[in-house]
Amino acid sequence: MTLPEQVVQRQLEAYNARDLQGWLATYHPEAEHYQLHGPLIAVGRDALGSRIRVRFQEPDLHARLLRRIVMGNLVVDHEEITRTFPTGRGSVEMLCVYEVEGPYIRKASFAVLP
Repeated sequence: MTLPEQVVQRQLEAYNARDLQGWLATYHPEAEHYQLHGPLIAVGRDALGSRIRVRFQEPDLHARLLRRIVMGNLVVDHEEITRTFPTGRGSVEMLCVYEVEGPYIRKASFAVLP
């Protein structure tokens, strides 16, 4: 397993454990989250933590890795995300594109398919 893949795997494991500090530790202090081919969603660990903190309180939260592609420092995950929506438990498919810089995720872009 390459270092970029290891970093992204640690991020996924921390997400599923709802380990906020462990999840944030995989991100560069000035990491950026984007909608895929769209706007910037958040910059920096404080902003990332604020966004994910609420999600980590969802009782049904779980990401299941369907497929992963690694090319150099880029890691692309296709995941099924189970969440607690206002209408109840449900799942969405998500494409996550991570750009890893050293031991951190520097940029990540996300596309969601309901």
